[in-house]
Amino acid sequence: MNSPLLISVAPNGARRTKADHAALPLAPGDIAGTASRCAAAGAALLHLHVRDGQGRHSLDPDHYRDALQAIGRATGSSLLVQVTTEACGLYAVDAQMHCVESLQPDAASFAIREFFPGEDVDARVAAFFAGQIRRGLACQFILYTPAEIHRLQQLVATGVIELPRPHALFVLGRYGDGPPSDPAALDAFLARWPRDWPWSVCAFGPAELAVMARAIELGGHVRVGFENNLQDADGRLLASNEARVQQVAALAAASGRPLLDAAGARTLFHLTAKES
Repeated sequence: MNSPLLISVAPNGARRTKADHAALPLAPGDIAGTASRCAAAGAALLHLHVRDGQGRHSLDPDHYRDALQAIGRATGSSLLVQVTTEACGLYAVDAQMHCVESLQPDAASFAIREFFPGEDVDARVAAFFAGQIRRGLACQFILYTPAEIHRLQQLVATGVIELPRPHALFVLGRYGDGPPSDPAALDAFLARWPRDWPWSVCAFGPAELAVMARAIELGGHVRVGFENNLQDADGRLLASNEARVQQVAALAAASGRPLLDAAGARTLFHLTAKES
């Protein structure tokens, strides 16, 4: 595979703190500095989480605006910024939708299990996705198990998600004492995934880099960063988010896959070019 590779970076996540890693960026200025260094290292998409004044996960649009402004000043148009709608046990779907509707971001991620928890589709959720897709939002759908692929396919087939080729993020492993990441776990996702639909993968734990290598080999895209993993393969702490981006960029170069820049990332999500 020599198709261009999208490297995304998730530099903080919803749960980790400075006690986990001193270089975890939480304040808007720190996130912006990390974003700039990750863009220089080869990342083209930033998966953004923000925190409140007590360091807790937040979907408050004002907290997002502070971070987005800081990132914009630091990176210009060199990154596509994707806001998360992750509930993290704190937010209901109304608050998740309100966040996106208030911000009108270029890109956002959505966990299928949070927005479509049962067989029935909430009419408000359907209207939300119809409106956001119509305005051109770059949607990425978070899938925690291969079984969730069938649900996404149903939503596309019935027109609830009106995208011919939705982009998903496969999540391998879990926080805490969940099952470890394993590059072979990609096979179960890809066995069900439509061949012409784009996909990315993230992985918890020190097997992260091995998972990224397998994804690069198989033609997928990758997401790395402190949200999912703090350790190198030998168990030692990674120095920084950008250090892992550099490692993945080196894997891509060795495999003959060029890196997408922000303009290429926007094209991957069928977005128009953005002025710097």
